Amino acid sequence: MPIEKPRYLINVCASFRVKGEAKGICHKKGSHNLLGYFEEGILDRDIDARVVSTGCMKQCEEGPIVVVMPENWWYRGIDSEDKVDELLDALENGEACEDHLLP
Repeated sequence: MPIEKPRYLINVCASFRVKGEAKGICHKKGSHNLLGYFEEGILDRDIDARVVSTGCMKQCEEGPIVVVMPENWWYRGIDSEDKVDELLDALENGEACEDHLLP
């Protein structure tokens, strides 16, 4: 039986580097603490998505970084539950959250 692929994959930078040590800005600003909140929001809104933490996305000056695939929407400064809500509200409508997109 094949694995069902979600419509969206939400990648949250956790700042990990090749040797496994977190060195960037995203984890220092609490990106990893928002993973559970993302998951709850996805379930509450019934969005067909999965959330995962990633290694460093090399955008430290803009962090915390969140990337929604397959749309390739890169978001900056996602450091609070309010911002996660804004992002998920837009995603629920199949739209990008313009206020937080990387230029």
